[in-house]
Amino acid sequence: MASMFDSIAPVYDRMNTLMTGGLDGGWRRAAARAARLSPGDSVLDMACGTGKLTIELARVVGPAGRVVGVDLSEEMLGRARRACAGLGQVELKRANALALPFEAGTFDAATIAFGLRNLSSFEDGLREMARVVRPGGRVVCLELTQPRRHWTAQAYRAVFGIAAPTLGRLQGHRDAYAYLPRSLDGFPGARELAGTMSRVGLVDVRFKRLGPGVVALHSAAVEEALAGS
Repeated sequence: MASMFDSIAPVYDRMNTLMTGGLDGGWRRAAARAARLSPGDSVLDMACGTGKLTIELARVVGPAGRVVGVDLSEEMLGRARRACAGLGQVELKRANALALPFEAGTFDAATIAFGLRNLSSFEDGLREMARVVRPGGRVVCLELTQPRRHWTAQAYRAVFGIAAPTLGRLQGHRDAYAYLPRSLDGFPGARELAGTMSRVGLVDVRFKRLGPGVVALHSAAVEEALAGS
């Protein structure tokens, strides 16, 4: 998986803009707000990719805060480092999302944008995010989802299944972007994902659909019982 993202790193941001009609920037800003951070806070951006959400988080916590972005793809991290140059509050490192190299309760919040469905275990990824956030802190997930109406979901999958590989072929990465529609196979719907967040011990779980209902923004709080687990 890391090698695939290494290969598409040069076109990743361009493809996101094309496939979302430029809406992805607003979605990431909404995710940053959902983390409920204040200036001086610390936050983990898991599967940070090229650093788009990382930068939004850095704006919120300010120069006195701390943002740590982690990813398995060195090429993605290289682009994130260039994008975050000059932001002293940002640290970027290669790390496995299912075995984060941080103590329990290290951060005030943890976020992930369009990366959860790429993990081998969605539940374990959320559990790791919860582990490294202090009690009362927030866990935020921005991810693709299936529209609620059956006919809309069918149309979305049909269009997505054609558009992503076609755009990928134009950018020279057809195989990688043929994977994108398949990555939703077996991925829980928005309500089911909320249930998964509850199962790992998160509380105050809430979600809302963004755009035409094909993206969901989930947020939840870490409860006291998770501290030190």
